[in-house]
Amino acid sequence: MNYLTFALAKGRLADQTMALLEKIGMPCEEMKEETRKLIFVNEELKLKLFLAKTSDVPTYVEYGAADIGVVGKDTIMEENRNVYEMLDLRLGKCKMAVAGFAQTAEKLRQSHHLRVATKYPNIARDYFYHQKRQTVSIIKLNGSVELAPIVGLSDVIVDIVESGRTLRENGLTVLEEICPLSARVIVNRVSMKMQHDRIMEVIDKMRKIRKEEERCSQ
Repeated sequence: MNYLTFALAKGRLADQTMALLEKIGMPCEEMKEETRKLIFVNEELKLKLFLAKTSDVPTYVEYGAADIGVVGKDTIMEENRNVYEMLDLRLGKCKMAVAGFAQTAEKLRQSHHLRVATKYPNIARDYFYHQKRQTVSIIKLNGSVELAPIVGLSDVIVDIVESGRTLRENGLTVLEEICPLSARVIVNRVSMKMQHDRIMEVIDKMRKIRKEEERCSQ
């Protein structure tokens, strides 16, 4: 049997994914050990896992270094890799939004001369150019984008919004919602053909567990 390889986004999502894998009978005890290993293996189940920078997960999956990846919808949209998006795990739910000062709302609706600061230039470009048919200047930032409208670098920002607390504390507000976000399971296209039954078994078990957990939490 070939190994089934998972690429997990580093951080809280990886911990949540590992907890989910344990619940479906696919644990990896090596990941709980203090180690400098980069790849973790469950030989009995022919399972391999590795942690990657969030933005790299779709790349590992597209090129077949991983059969399955778990990563946020924002990363899938921004990286736009050639993978199958198979399952919404409904973990880490938030939204992608346009935000800025409240008085910018009218300008946002009418102007074609906006400056938009964001960590997600591809998402911003798609939203303004293709959905709103607005021509805007997009400024790529890597740090706290909330600073951009405050210091006059941009009119608005495109960013992930969870509670909205950071926006409110800086006098900003959500002006337009682009889309909901959550963790998704993605699959390599060749792996889907070569290990179809095994991959679908994993995804079906994940789906069942998440439904049960959501039902119990209601």
